[in-house]
Amino acid sequence: MGYLCAGMRGPSLLPGLFILLSLPGVMVQKAKGTCPPCPKNAFCTNTTYCTCNSGYIAQSGEKDLKYPLDTCEDINECKPPISVYCGSNAECKNIKGSFYCLCDPGYELLSGNTQFMNANENTCQKITSKGKGKAELQRVVEDLESLLTNKTLWGMKEKREAASNVTSILQMVESTVLKVALKAPGQKTQKAQSGAVAIESQVVTDNCSKERKIFNFNVQMNSLDIDCNDIIQGNIQGPSAAAFISYSSLGNIINATFFGEMTEKDQLYLNSHIVSVAIGPKRNISLSKTVILSFHHVKKMRLLSQNVTCVFWKSTDEGGHWSRDGCTLDHVNKSHTTCNCTHLSSFAVLMALTSQEEDPILDVITYVMLSLSLLCLLLAALTFLLCKAIQNTSTSLHLQLCICLFLAHLLFLTAIDRTEHKVLCAIIAGALHYLYLASFTWMLLEGLHLFLTARNLAVVNYSSMNRFMKWLMFPVGYGVPAVIVAISAASRPHLYGTPDRCWLHLKQGFIWGFLGPVCAIICVNLVFFLLVLCILKKKLSSINSEVSTIRNIRMLTLKATAQLFILGCTWCLGVLQLGPAARVMAYLFTIINGLQGVFLFLVYCILSQQVRKWFGNIMKPKSESETFTLSSKFGAYSKPS
Repeated sequence: MGYLCAGMRGPSLLPGLFILLSLPGVMVQKAKGTCPPCPKNAFCTNTTYCTCNSGYIAQSGEKDLKYPLDTCEDINECKPPISVYCGSNAECKNIKGSFYCLCDPGYELLSGNTQFMNANENTCQKITSKGKGKAELQRVVEDLESLLTNKTLWGMKEKREAASNVTSILQMVESTVLKVALKAPGQKTQKAQSGAVAIESQVVTDNCSKERKIFNFNVQMNSLDIDCNDIIQGNIQGPSAAAFISYSSLGNIINATFFGEMTEKDQLYLNSHIVSVAIGPKRNISLSKTVILSFHHVKKMRLLSQNVTCVFWKSTDEGGHWSRDGCTLDHVNKSHTTCNCTHLSSFAVLMALTSQEEDPILDVITYVMLSLSLLCLLLAALTFLLCKAIQNTSTSLHLQLCICLFLAHLLFLTAIDRTEHKVLCAIIAGALHYLYLASFTWMLLEGLHLFLTARNLAVVNYSSMNRFMKWLMFPVGYGVPAVIVAISAASRPHLYGTPDRCWLHLKQGFIWGFLGPVCAIICVNLVFFLLVLCILKKKLSSINSEVSTIRNIRMLTLKATAQLFILGCTWCLGVLQLGPAARVMAYLFTIINGLQGVFLFLVYCILSQQVRKWFGNIMKPKSESETFTLSSKFGAYSKPS
């Protein structure tokens, strides 16, 4: 029990009490029951006495302080009577209030840590050269590359023998890589690469932490995600390792013909590297979670609708073959395929051949023609805006058509293939649906305007018709397409965007949300043009003051008919991209689609006399104009009276 002073009474004791309270290290309980002041490295117990902290002891040899001047001193656990044993190749190190174990010079822990607390945690081993493990792994890679790239050796093998040899090689490489990784656990990550093989191994020496539940591997643009618990396998006695191996040339030996479910009709090919996943020291286990494999495509996919299969190499009595058991397709885009597998093995991606393969020439034509069309549409729009001599209702209709086509072509050129994000792709498809419908709607308004002009046999800006068109054209030109797109999006929004293009899906006849209105507009415009031709035929029989107007209407009719043919023909060719003639139709579609802007600029601007005159005035040198004016003035003054 500590030193008590609560019972001292009388004035004669006050000086002595003051002295005791002022001395350092004295343990005193105050009359009110609060904790007395304790010396350094001690704490109050039950508001009665002081006790030394863990790792310290009182001078009296006990944990509790019994004397007023008693203090707490550090316990040296590394010396007798305690003498902590740290195990072989290690020694105890004392510190204030505690201790730790440290490997002897030339040794290190398997975990890579520098300290441990008892012999049970001792994994001290001799320090090997830091580059030894990597050098050994690089030798494995180089030997394997020389073996796999020996075309003479593999060309002589029968199919069954080749499969058997590959199975043995895969197992041998996995074992060797894991052995090298576990031999040097201090090097937690090891990598080696050559032209044909790339390897990454990682070592786990501790229990899985919340910060690193998933281990990620990246080799030759292929990746692996595996759960930490599946790597350590409940093994806490030593390190565990995982290896990820990518073979860039092995697919030439065990190609798609080794697929166990392949039929004579199937046309499949390997479109990824072959990758192997292994863990050690234990090998054959069931996974608690699926591993996620992301494969980089050897050949970039053009059509995402083609069949894609995740497979693994299954060892059999006949050597081995590709199988899909336990592997499922998670996601696919143009450059990568993601698979989920419930077991470890060697994996790859099989794809079906399609008739619509990537055509670089068609891509070049598309970019060139659409770029040319965009330039011409921009020039035409600027002409309609700036040339006041031709500004009327007809020009306004041409301007809106050019704007819609310009935006549609620009979006088509830059975003038609943006299929990675489904929501964004659906928005792009909806915008293209609207812009192309708006283009055809403005063509319908041009046909209506032409018909009304012919019917009234008046100039294009005839007052009553002009007011009617100005009131009608913008609500119809932009409102009708918006209503159609809104109804389509509300009924089946998931059909905006396909796996290959950001356009309307062919399923459930959804494409007719575009083709239906387009066909109707083409038919109505043909009726308008036929009516206009009938009116012109009647009026041409009599020559009168209306001849110039009739000529203008006839010219507009021919231009509008050609315009409808150019724009309508494009989509007819797009629909006909089926069967053996698909490639030819694709070329025609691309070329005529790119000529739309060129046609509009040529017919309505270049061939217009008023536009050429306006452009000539702009380009005429200022000095020439001023010289002509001055010479005219001087000439006037020099005339004889």
